[in-house]
Amino acid sequence: MMSVLDLAPVVPVAVIEDAADAVPLARALVAGGLPAIEVTLRTSAALDAIRAIADEVPEAVVGAGTVLTAANVSNADAAGARFLVSPGWTEGLLDAMRTSGLPFLPGVSTTSEVVALLEQGVPEMKFFPAEAAGGVPYLKSLSGPLPQARFCPTGGVGPASAPSYLALPNVGCVGGTWMLPPDALAAKDWSRVESLAREAAALRS
Repeated sequence: MMSVLDLAPVVPVAVIEDAADAVPLARALVAGGLPAIEVTLRTSAALDAIRAIADEVPEAVVGAGTVLTAANVSNADAAGARFLVSPGWTEGLLDAMRTSGLPFLPGVSTTSEVVALLEQGVPEMKFFPAEAAGGVPYLKSLSGPLPQARFCPTGGVGPASAPSYLALPNVGCVGGTWMLPPDALAAKDWSRVESLAREAAALRS
């Protein structure tokens, strides 16, 4: 199964309000070197955006974020999502994500949650909210007793802090929104998005 953590050093977290923006946004991110794109299920346009990217930007690996329910899982799968990301997890949600057959990153913020997922045979996770939950020092402290767990820290991560996360042995990638500034999206300034994506892609040499 594909590992989301190994696709790119940064996974853009996109909140798309207008599905018409999905394809040019995805093309800009891919051109900048960020092929894995998490589209959050926080807007009414999200599923249409995922569908459009899956249909028209084959070089992108589009996933669904803010997955909270089994219905979210099935709807994202039907729309063409190729991976799933949740801010947290329950037994029911974990079962639905596993049953989908798609790669998934369940969210954790405590050591006990990490151990519980490892017990279920799930070694790859989203660490959220990364900065608020302890940031780089917290993840560094987990690498000793739990080296088999790998993370995508998301939540408060930016271009200044991303390299410190990416230097950790248990971090595969980081998630963030800084390459998708609201003013650039409002202006449909896709060249700026591409430029910011290129800078993000270069954070891990």
